[in-house]
Amino acid sequence: MSSLMWYIYDFARKAWASAFTDAKTNPEIAEKPERFRDFPKVNKEFCIGCGACTVSCPSPHAIKIVREMDDESGEGSTYPIINPSSCIRCGFCAEVCPTDPKTLECGLNHLILPEFNLIPSKRQFIVDDYLCIKCKKCLKNCPVDAIGQEDGKIVVDQLKCIYCSDCLDVCPVNGAMKRVFVDNLQDQKELILLCVNYLEDFINSKEDDLRSLEHNGLLQYDVSISEIMDDALKIIPDREVSFEIMSNTVNRLKIRVIDWDKSKCEKCQLCIPDCPTSCISFDDDKDTIVRDKSRCLRCSICYQTCPFSVIKYFMAKFACDDENIHIIVKASNLNEDIVE
Repeated sequence: MSSLMWYIYDFARKAWASAFTDAKTNPEIAEKPERFRDFPKVNKEFCIGCGACTVSCPSPHAIKIVREMDDESGEGSTYPIINPSSCIRCGFCAEVCPTDPKTLECGLNHLILPEFNLIPSKRQFIVDDYLCIKCKKCLKNCPVDAIGQEDGKIVVDQLKCIYCSDCLDVCPVNGAMKRVFVDNLQDQKELILLCVNYLEDFINSKEDDLRSLEHNGLLQYDVSISEIMDDALKIIPDREVSFEIMSNTVNRLKIRVIDWDKSKCEKCQLCIPDCPTSCISFDDDKDTIVRDKSRCLRCSICYQTCPFSVIKYFMAKFACDDENIHIIVKASNLNEDIVE
């Protein structure tokens, strides 16, 4: 009974009655703060169809790229649509959107600075300066100005790149613009080693062709990629990834090949002390010169040392298409170059 009386007394106080009648809603509760991040708003007229938003989205099925039907006025627009039931309003899609003005807007973000505004990707585009012919087609076709020229070389700014592949599509030189993977580096190393060893062994297996090759002649072979692919998939099970790594490797690969006909060797052994890695030795039991391929640098010193020209030295170059690796082998003219 005393508690009830106390509550009636407290409610009847003038201060409480005044606060009740003058009550107002706190603006911070009623009004949406500036930092509030809503579902992304799509400004489809600015979209370039790069797909950066879909790559950055951590929520499955929250965003996808659609394309309108073409009509008489031209090609249909490409733009993203948001699924509110899956969207978690993280804002990554708006953060990585490279267009200016933004195709996607969802409020201010005070956490991610522009220099850390990277699109998550397992690939990076780089220019192989050895193959690049400086035509600048990639530079002119980049939609976000991520490609520029520094010290006479074409370079890709990884902070701006959106991995749209437009540069790769317009590059006229196979292998000059490379799409390289930035993870599984140890697996990539094993795959490259597998590819190089296979090609070197293949060329060495053609010893009859090598030893009959004229000084200015060429040898040409085609190796089916399928012959390497089975072993490659044991290292990296993804066929597309394995093929890209092999293609990037082969298109700039040069292999120096050492060969000699043991039946013609005079066993003078002059090549043995000159070898910088001591990979050449004399096998007394077999009465012949032997070379440890795993330690050989293919430096050509033995080729230049041999007074009887028994040791042969070749250069092999490679190019890759969707089905085959094309090989060209020619005899080295190293000695002639030195004389000249």
